[in-house]
Amino acid sequence: MRIDTLLTKTIEFKSKNGRKVKILEVPVLKEDSPLYFRVNLKLHAFISKIFKEHTCKSVYSFREYLKKTMKWSDYEQIYHSEEFKKNA
Repeated sequence: MRIDTLLTKTIEFKSKNGRKVKILEVPVLKEDSPLYFRVNLKLHAFISKIFKEHTCKSVYSFREYLKKTMKWSDYEQIYHSEEFKKNA
């Protein structure tokens, strides 16, 4: 069994109205990864979406955002998800 370790980072910034925002579980991919560009586009879109929101939420999960907006096969490649099957 091969175990890959995925490195993730947290991004913190202040929004226009001064509230502190944290984005958790941002994957760190190599620049030569085929998903690098797509993930960066999704991250920029996610940050833009957060700036447009008027809610008081201060912590967001980028992983959950990708789960909702990407093809499942791409999501699995990024986060190395494994399906656990029940033993009969």
